[in-house]
Formats: sequence, structure tokens, C-alpha cells
Amino acid sequence: MNRKATELRIGGLARLSTCDWPGQLVATIFCQGCAWDCPYCHNPGLRSLQAEDLISWRSIVEFLQSRRSLLDGVVFSGGEPTLQSALLDAVTEVRKLGFRIGLHTAGIVPERLASLLPLLDWVGFDVKAPFAIYPRITGIEGSGDNALESLRSLLVSGIPHEIRTTVHPFLLSPTDLLELRDQLLYLGIENFVVQQFSPRGMLSGRLPSVSEYPIVPQNLGSDFLCFRVR
Repeated sequence: MNRKATELRIGGLARLSTCDWPGQLVATIFCQGCAWDCPYCHNPGLRSLQAEDLISWRSIVEFLQSRRSLLDGVVFSGGEPTLQSALLDAVTEVRKLGFRIGLHTAGIVPERLASLLPLLDWVGFDVKAPFAIYPRITGIEGSGDNALESLRSLLVSGIPHEIRTTVHPFLLSPTDLLELRDQLLYLGIENFVVQQFSPRGMLSGRLPSVSEYPIVPQNLGSDFLCFRVR
């Protein structure tokens, strides 16, 4: 067992998922901790870098050994997986078990994502907003620069990916979404998914309650090869 991988802080495990990597049957490892402060976060229990009842890496490996040939792959999600230096070793060990690797990330740590890309088979990349207004969502200055650097690295790598944006009407307006569309098209992105925010699990009291989902402009997806709202 990789000694460095045992340092990975794991807050949860989905033993079977059909939605975390489109078209694949996977197990999803939820890494503990996130450095951003998105108020619509639907996994608030994973935000703190420190938490009780973490899952040991040894138990993860034992579980995956029992699922060889039964799963298509393993997804590392969060939280934000790239915050942890042990992620590279954990991904390497899972690959050696014979699994394909998916990653959910918001691109918080560009240099760590760049080191991981050669080991990945698919990436779900969360774009929060037009890059200049990222702090409105994340609460962190400079977060848009990190996200853009990470996104460019992903696109250059050629790795299959899904680019998706979660929309809450008090955070992103239709005008914001059209600006984001233009930025993504300029980067050469062909597939784009808009996700309606989920009130379940969302940090309470951070955003006003709403009775309607956000308005998605009718022409938002017209220039993408593939566009979905879910």
C-alpha cells in the first residue's frame, strides 16, 4: 500500500454511482476539505479540512479490490480533491488496481491538477461564473485566475471532460450566463452543462429562499455542439 496515499483525508464513499461519470459505473471517493466558500454548496459536511469519522485509505483499497471487473472506474470528488498533496499517490494506486480514473474539480490548485492530468481518463470541471466575478461565488480573491489556468490545462490535455456551471438566481443573472457562454466558446469548449442549484443540503441562511429556478436564456446553448440543463 502506498504510504503517502494513506494520508488522503476521505469524508465519504459512494460504493456505486451512475451519475458521477456519465455513462460509467463507478465508485466515488469524497475528499475532505474545500478552500472556497460557495454559498450554494450541497456538500457542506465536506468543506472543513478537518473532520471526525474520516474513512481510512486502507478500507478504500480493500473495497476496490473486491470490485475489480465490476466497476468501470473510480471518481475522486469532494470537497476539492486537488487541495490534498496525497491525491497523486492515491490516484496512482487506484490505477494500479486496474480502474479508470475520473476527477471532479473546480481547478482550485492549477499546478496540482496539471500533475494529475496524465493519470486521468475524465474530468468533471465546475466553472463557477465569468472569471472576473468568481469572488462573488467563492468569496476568494484571485479564484477566477486559478480556475482559468486549470481549465486551460485541461483543454490542452485533450482528456474527455464535462464543463458545468451551477446556477442560483441571486448569484448569476442571465447576462452573467451569456458572458460566461462567450468566454467558454472563446476557449474552444463545445459541450456545456447548466446545473440548477439544489436547495437540499445547501448552506442554510447564506442565500434567500427562492420559489423559482433561475432563468436560463433561450440562446445560451445555441453555439455549443452539446448543451444540457439538468
